[in-house]
Amino acid sequence: MQWIISANEAKQLISQGVTILDTRNKLAWLISHIPGAVHVTWQQFSNNQKPYRGKLLADAKILEQKLRHVGIFNSKPVIVIGNPPDNFGEEGRIVWMLRTLGHQSAALVDGGYNALVKAGVPTTRGLNQPLEIGDFVVNRTALWEIQRDELQVNLSENKLAVIDTRQKREYAGETPYGEQRGGHIPGAVHFYFKDLMDTKGNLLKPEEIIAKLETLGIQRDTPTVTYCTGGIRSAFFVAVLVNLGFSNVKNYAGSMWEWSASSDKKYPLE
Repeated sequence: MQWIISANEAKQLISQGVTILDTRNKLAWLISHIPGAVHVTWQQFSNNQKPYRGKLLADAKILEQKLRHVGIFNSKPVIVIGNPPDNFGEEGRIVWMLRTLGHQSAALVDGGYNALVKAGVPTTRGLNQPLEIGDFVVNRTALWEIQRDELQVNLSENKLAVIDTRQKREYAGETPYGEQRGGHIPGAVHFYFKDLMDTKGNLLKPEEIIAKLETLGIQRDTPTVTYCTGGIRSAFFVAVLVNLGFSNVKNYAGSMWEWSASSDKKYPLE
């Protein structure tokens, strides 16, 4: 299963019975959602201590418990829905998390909730019936994630391309989300995650995205790391790149919250 599927593919899977996670805000979910869709936030599965809020919980047992509680089974596909024009790529974060924790078939829907409605998927409102508790077992892989110190060593050896997926103003030094220092990781190129999509939140054609990356010197086999403030926008970016067949791409989940809180001598910013 690809990391990103079309609304029509999702519609077919939904009719066969899958786990559906909805990352839109709670009010939007209450007003209207796909029947059976469970509301989730990225924060539920992440460290709540500053400056490590971007990092996934370290305890596999706690993660298993939380994921089973929202209906995640090892053998059942998971579809994740967002609101791409107006959010931070939360659906990409959840898919990246599930894949990193060993789930084989988790995907986000291109165009999000609006695309599903347009494709004729039925909706409902209000609270769901009680959920079936899942059986998910964490089997974590390092394929799509990188830790701060590994990134720092690779940077000093000039071994990878780094993409800053935040807004241009953040890349240039603004700190709107409580980062302790401003700027960007040395050598990082800027590619705002919303520039992967059109104004309606649908992804651009693969060849358009690939052309944008090539102008930054990034090919399908370039070792690449993405980051943002807390690994949310950058996780969405990883989902898109993996889906396009990029073979070596990792999300730095600690991102600017963690990096900017660390020693400026060892973890500099430009």
